[in-house]
Amino acid sequence: MITKDLPLISCKSFVIKRIRGCRARDNGRVDNSELPVRLAGRVIAVDPAGRVLLFFYDDPPPKGKHWSTPGGGIEDGEDFHTAARRELFEETGWDDVPVPPDEVLVDSNEQFSNVNGTFALCLQHDHYFFGRVPEEQRPLEDVAAMHTSDGIVNHRWWTLAELDATGEDIYPPGLADLVRRFL
Repeated sequence: MITKDLPLISCKSFVIKRIRGCRARDNGRVDNSELPVRLAGRVIAVDPAGRVLLFFYDDPPPKGKHWSTPGGGIEDGEDFHTAARRELFEETGWDDVPVPPDEVLVDSNEQFSNVNGTFALCLQHDHYFFGRVPEEQRPLEDVAAMHTSDGIVNHRWWTLAELDATGEDIYPPGLADLVRRFL
């Protein structure tokens, strides 16, 4: 969770805030191929009306403030699909959302994330799966503590028209068009 009361750390081309419980690390000047790699599974959760569930993060650059699908890092012994399903459950409390094992997108981006217990700039490879939520605008279960620990500031259901019209950063890019292919 990014907090406003912790000291700033200079990080070459940007400034980050210290993360409570994690030590931010400056990787120095590196190109994309030198960054540590983080593998993640994510679920594009869509309700019967075609709305997409997104979480809001207020992260340091390069990603900064953005909306993203439920998901997160792969744990030992998991594949991308297993991690995506586990993360969906942890971030929503839903254990009944069907998530077929077919990947719908693989996308990579540079971001700060927990890499082996250290908050560091990394190259994250996100593998996306499509999940159909059985009810419209389904509320989340009691997952507030997990959201706080994962840096999730807010959540909301987005229509495809809202995704098309927004100027906010949405991950993955082109999400509305991707969802249209599966509706």
